[in-house]
Amino acid sequence: MLDGCTPWPEDVARHYRDQGVWTGETLGGVLRDLAARHGDRTALVHGERRVSYAGLDRWADRLAHGFAAHGVNAGDRIVVQLPNVPEFVAIVFGLLRLGAKPVFSLPAHRSTEITHLVELSGAVAYVVPETHRGHDHLEQARQVRAGTGTLKSLFVLGESAEGFVSIAEVEAAAPETPAPLPEPDPADVAFFLLSGGTTALPKLIPRTHDDYVHMSRRAAAVCEFTEDDVYLAVLPIEFNFAFGCPGVVGILHAGGTAVLADTPNPSDCFPLIERYGATATAMVPSIMALWLDEASWTDADLSSLRLVQVGGARMLREFTERIEPTLGARLQQVFGMAEGLLTFSRSDDPDESVLTTQGRPVSEADELRIVDDEGHEVPAGTVGELITRGPYTLRGYYRAPEHNRRVFTEDGFYRTGDLARLTEDGDLVIEGRIKEVIIRGGDKINAGEAEELLLRQPGITAAAVIGVPDEFLGERICAFLVAEGDEIPLADIKRAVHAQGVAEYKLPDVVRYVPELPLTPLGKVDKKALAASAAAGEKG
Repeated sequence: MLDGCTPWPEDVARHYRDQGVWTGETLGGVLRDLAARHGDRTALVHGERRVSYAGLDRWADRLAHGFAAHGVNAGDRIVVQLPNVPEFVAIVFGLLRLGAKPVFSLPAHRSTEITHLVELSGAVAYVVPETHRGHDHLEQARQVRAGTGTLKSLFVLGESAEGFVSIAEVEAAAPETPAPLPEPDPADVAFFLLSGGTTALPKLIPRTHDDYVHMSRRAAAVCEFTEDDVYLAVLPIEFNFAFGCPGVVGILHAGGTAVLADTPNPSDCFPLIERYGATATAMVPSIMALWLDEASWTDADLSSLRLVQVGGARMLREFTERIEPTLGARLQQVFGMAEGLLTFSRSDDPDESVLTTQGRPVSEADELRIVDDEGHEVPAGTVGELITRGPYTLRGYYRAPEHNRRVFTEDGFYRTGDLARLTEDGDLVIEGRIKEVIIRGGDKINAGEAEELLLRQPGITAAAVIGVPDEFLGERICAFLVAEGDEIPLADIKRAVHAQGVAEYKLPDVVRYVPELPLTPLGKVDKKALAASAAAGEKG
C-alpha cells in the first residue's frame, strides 16, 4: 500500500478475501467487465451527450495512456476538480487504470483548500475546468502551482492555455494500439476522498479498490438497482454519497444509467427526471426542502422516481413524513461518511423505521458499537459514541499518525465523533455530534477553521463560531465576534473572508457582536452559553 496509508491487518484482510467480501477486483477492471457485458447500453448522460459502457471503457483507456504520455506515473497523486460532466468519470477511471491516485476536490473549493490538498497529498498534477459558475479556475491553478512545491502539470477541460495541457491533448497523446497497462493491486489505494473537516482543513481518506468495489456493489444491491434503473446525480459526484453510495459507480455495477445534473435545483432536475425516466437520486435535506416546495406545483412528470436517498443532516419526523406523499417515491434514510460506514433504511422496512432511523449497515461484515466515555458498549436505546470498523472503513487517515492514534481504538475501530443509539431492532439513530462540525446544507464546516478566518480580519479580536438550527439548511453558521472598534457589517465580513480564497459555504450566515466571549471554568470558550444566547436571540 502507498506510503503514509494504514493497511488492514493481514489476518483481517485474509478473512475478508476468504469470505468473498473482497473479490480481488479493481475499479478499472470492473468497468472493463461491465463494458463487455453491456456494450452499447448507455452508461452516462449529460445534456445531449450519451456515453455507452463500451465508449466509457475505451475513453478511460485513452486517457490512461495519454496521461502517461504527459508524465503521470503509477502512484502519482492528481487533484481532480471538475463539475458533473462525463469527463470527470472518464478521467478518474483513466487515472485508476494507470495506477495514479485521484484526489477528489469539490467544485466549490478555492485556492486555500486546493493548496492544502496538494501539499498534503504531494500531488504532481491538477485537473480543472476553464471556468465554472463564474470562477476562473485557470488563474486559481496558477496560484496553487506558484505556492506549492510538488505540482508540475496543469490539465484543463477546455481550450488549451499557456502552462496547461488540454484534456483533448491528453487523449490525442494515446497510441492507436496501446499495450495493456499493468493491473493495479486491488489492495492498494484507488483514490482519496476528503474528510468532513473535523480539523481546520480536510484530511485525506485513502479508499482501496477492494473496499470501494465491495461498498458500492453492496449499496447498489440494497437499493435494488437493476439495468432498468436511471440514477440522477444531483450532488457533486466528488462527494462519496453521489460517487459510490451507490451513486454513479453503483448504478454502473447494475448496468443502469447515470444522468449528471448541472445543479441540484428542482427547476433543473425535474425536467431531467421526466425526460430520462430517472428512478433514483440522492440529496441532503436542504435540497429536499427545495424539491418538496416545487413538487407541490410543478407540471413535470415525476412518476418514474421510485427511490430518494436523503442523508447528511438530521431530519425532523415532520419533514420526513412529507417526502413520499409529495414525490411519490420511497424515502431511504442514509447515514454515511467518506471514511467508510454506510447505513440505509430498506424498501421493506416498517414506515416508522424509515421515518425515524438511519437504518442498518449495507454490509454484513460491518461492525458498529455504541460506547460510553470509557469505551464500554451501552445497551440498545442508550446514547453514546458510534465507533465502527469493517471492510470499507479506513484504518487510518493519510499521513496523519498523531491524529490516527486519537481516533482509532487499539483494535481498529474508528471513533466517528457521532452521538447515536441503536433501537431494539438494530436500526441506527444519529442523535448529534461530539466533534465541533457545523453541517450547513450537507456541507461540513469546522468551527476552528471558520474562527481562524474571521480572526484574520482587522478589528476582530476574538471569534467563536457555532451552528444554529435552520429549517432550510439544517444549521446556519453563527459567528460571535469581539471588535476593538466599530462593528463590521456582515456583508463586509463575508467579502473579506471570501477574498482569502475559501469556499462560499464556509462564510458566516449570522454575526453577533459581544463585549467578550463567555468562558468555562477551564478557560475555554463556553459554546453552550453561546448556543443558549443564540437561541434566546432567535426567540426575542
